[in-house]
Amino acid sequence: MFERCFGSTPTDLEGASVVRVQRITTPLGPMLAGATDDALCLLKFVDRRALLTQIARIRKGLGAVFVPDRNPIVEQTAREVESYFAGTPEVFTVPTSAPGTEFQKTVWRALATIPYGETRSYAELAQTIGRPSAVCAVGSANGMNALAIIVPCHRVVGADGKLVEYGGGVWRKQRLLELEVSATGGRT
Repeated sequence: MFERCFGSTPTDLEGASVVRVQRITTPLGPMLAGATDDALCLLKFVDRRALLTQIARIRKGLGAVFVPDRNPIVEQTAREVESYFAGTPEVFTVPTSAPGTEFQKTVWRALATIPYGETRSYAELAQTIGRPSAVCAVGSANGMNALAIIVPCHRVVGADGKLVEYGGGVWRKQRLLELEVSATGGRT
């Protein structure tokens, strides 16, 4: 079972980068956190449709094997996610590093600049990165984000301000945004 999900067995560790994974409980359902000794590279809701695809992409991008275990980065992530759901902090401090193309990383950096409790449209995000005609590509990169909540892809909405796709489910996107607006006292 482990090999089917993670593409390797725990005995395949020799010479490979190791991503330690742990389940984190949240009010919106369990998440899977994965980190090397240096940085968080995965944080997704476990029922996400494309979770296995994300794991395979990270495994290939980092040349890594996944093992169930804890490390200080995963433990820090669990504490910060718990604080987030308690209404604080507005900024995460856990180090992150997710493999992706330069374009994807540019989009993810732009996502990280969207203030807590605020939203941006895909078009606004495309404009932010200096690629106003790349709205669809920005949407695709947004969907490839491996660090839910921490890289706040849930803060991206349609041009009309309506909630659109979210890998963890639109209902979660709505709850995350409601949590942030509530924690800010309604300021956006």
